[in-house]
Amino acid sequence: MNARPSDFDLKAFLHRFGLFVYTGDPEGDLLLIEDEIREMYELNVIDREEFLEAMSAVRSKRKAEER
Repeated sequence: MNARPSDFDLKAFLHRFGLFVYTGDPEGDLLLIEDEIREMYELNVIDREEFLEAMSAVRSKRKAEER
């Protein structure tokens, strides 16, 4: 993993795959994003490194919103 989680652009990552997540609920968005990332990994659409970077970014974003 090269970048810090805060440097990883979740929106740009998802847009690469034609995914747009916006429910108006930030926590709900993160849950949907996490599900999408897991599914992409399970279907071998993304590799392990991208999976780990994306999940780390989701966790980082979730912690930032708790503050």
